[in-house]
Amino acid sequence: MTNLTGKTALVTGASRGIGRATAIALANAGARVLVHYSNGEQAADSVVAAIRAAGGQADKIAADLRDARGPHELARRVRSLTGQRLDILVANAGISKAAPIEETTVEDFDDLFAVNVRAPFFLVQQLLPVLGDGSSIVLLSSLAARASVNNLSAYAATKGAVDTLVRHFASALGGRGIRVNAIAPGVVETDMSNFAKTDAGRDFTLGMQALKRVAQPHDIAGAAVFLASDDARWVTGDTLRVDGGSKL
Repeated sequence: MTNLTGKTALVTGASRGIGRATAIALANAGARVLVHYSNGEQAADSVVAAIRAAGGQADKIAADLRDARGPHELARRVRSLTGQRLDILVANAGISKAAPIEETTVEDFDDLFAVNVRAPFFLVQQLLPVLGDGSSIVLLSSLAARASVNNLSAYAATKGAVDTLVRHFASALGGRGIRVNAIAPGVVETDMSNFAKTDAGRDFTLGMQALKRVAQPHDIAGAAVFLASDDARWVTGDTLRVDGGSKL
């Protein structure tokens, strides 16, 4: 079993979905977890309570990652809580917008890039003073970065940018002993993929997957724990597909 005892992790967007499952999985492996949320404080409290009830360590931490200064403020709060070291960053927070090209607005486009690309970039930048040898950064990519899935062109562009950042970050930070990878889920049954809860959405999802079931958040969380752990000590600059064999 993966042992992260003594390590501290920040998971952004951890109040629900993949972020919640990842925060709990990291805590179950022994890490102290900072549960970030932008809104939904009650949901974040629930995650912290679940971790503490199981004997783990967790604290909630708020910041609005749509705001240009949000990542800087989050990093400041993290550094005030952790002191001089953060071992694991899972930059999970993200938003999606399904719309045809003709109906995508400038505001939608800017919001997507603000949360999905700008926020993780500057969060990594601002946390570099406390990320050191042996630290692991995990970003969230998507199946949509490599394959056409519904009307997600603008969202897909943000995840393509994430894949590019992973390679550049891994190259730039490897000399400091910091590993950088991404996870690329397919369709996961979360609030972001409500269509998967419908019969039509489920049929669509199963139709493009080798493994014939709809993914749950904990299916993705296990991959995040692996990449955060010493078991993945020789893995960096990679995007790990965790999509049930989608679009093979």
